[in-house]
Formats: sequence, structure tokens, C-alpha cells
Amino acid sequence: MRILILGGTTEASALAGLLAGRSEFSPLLSMAGRTSDPRPLPIPTRIGGFGGVDGLARFLTQERIEAVIDATHPFAAIMSRNAAEACTAAGVSLLALRRPPWSAQEGDRWIEVSSMEEAARALGDEPRRVFLTVGRLELPPFAAAPQHTYLVRTIEPIGDALPVPNVIAIQDRAPFSEAAEQALMERERVEVVVTKNSGGAATYPKIAAARVLGLPVIVVARPGKPRGVEEVASAEAAIEWLERRHGRTP
Repeated sequence: MRILILGGTTEASALAGLLAGRSEFSPLLSMAGRTSDPRPLPIPTRIGGFGGVDGLARFLTQERIEAVIDATHPFAAIMSRNAAEACTAAGVSLLALRRPPWSAQEGDRWIEVSSMEEAARALGDEPRRVFLTVGRLELPPFAAAPQHTYLVRTIEPIGDALPVPNVIAIQDRAPFSEAAEQALMERERVEVVVTKNSGGAATYPKIAAARVLGLPVIVVARPGKPRGVEEVASAEAAIEWLERRHGRTP
């Protein structure tokens, strides 16, 4: 069975590992190519876009794809929408593999917002030391608040994505530990954390560290995803879906 995994997440990597070596499946992992040095995976991988809905629908037909697993990042709204429309057009089964979002716990000081622009405004007018962990592509809206000092952590170099006077750039890749996150925030005298509600365990330690330190956290809510798409929360559940739906239990 030909399977296309739309990836770039830890869930996609986990699914690739579970599918590797299973002769009844022929998986292909597709990544957008935004990370210059992705971790190697045990199944065939392609890099780059498809050319919108029409291009993806053609790809599904040409490659005789029988099932698509949308394991993109929870904030990859355009790709998820394109996948839903392309699968409908091509008559291909679609499953969304989406990690559950984080929820506020006792002791958290969350400020929930709906966009990066709203997050930048929520920082206020007074200069603050901000730990900004929203990804390189989401940095431009914070240029509207240049009075703050930004500690920016990304996988890729930020380049000129945040043209403000005071930026401290850190290149690092999850997972992180709570102790290391707390030490970083204390060392850099962080006053507020800004994050997407990405969910998952790999980057949650910053939430836990902020709770211990009593820091406010501005949390950007997830964008809407296509309706009517079946969802699971783990790679194991995605495997069960493939076996159950297509009747090919080994």
C-alpha cells in the first residue's frame, strides 16, 4: 500500500520508524525543506512543495498513493487545507496525526492570543526581556515592538527576520530539559515567554520552567484545521488506522 506522509514533526518521524521494514506498506515521507539539515529517516524522503492543491492531487494520482497521513506541524494550516482538498479531488483516504495542544495547569500565568500580531501587542509598551520561541518564519510581527530585548531560539539562523536593536539569537533543536530551560531563563533574566501552542513533550519544558519561575507565558492558539478529517494523536494510532481501514492487518 502506497502511503504519503506529510511530515516535519516528531510524530512523522515516529510513524516513519514504525513503517520501516513492513513489506505490506510502501511509505514516502515529504518535508517542506525549511530545515537545512533534517535528521535522517529510515524510509524514502522527498523535499519540497507540490505546487498547491492541483499539484498535490496530480502527485497522488501519478504515484498511486492510497492513503495520506497529515503529520505536519499544528500551525501548518495551509498544507493541511491543501491536503484535505487534494485528497478529496483524488479520492484518497486522509488521516490527520495531530499532537494534543497544551492546556494551562495550576500555577501557569498564561495570556492566550490568536495571532503573532496580538502576541506582540500583548508584550506591552514597557521594555521587557522576551524569550521568543515561535519559529523563524513567525518573527516579523515582533518588529512592531522594537523596544523589547528578544532572546530568540530557532533551528535555523534568523537572518534579518527580526530587525530590532536588541536580539540574542540561539540555534538549538528540541528536546530540551526543564532544568536547562530554567537555567537559560534565569541566566538571560527573561521576564516573559512567547510560544505557539504546539503541544508535545519535546518543547514543553519551557512551559514547566516558566511555571516554576512565575513568568507569564503568551500562548498563541492554533489555527483552524480542515473539518471532517479523522484525527489520531499518536503514530501507533495511525498504524492501527491504516491496518483497520485498508484491511491489511499483518
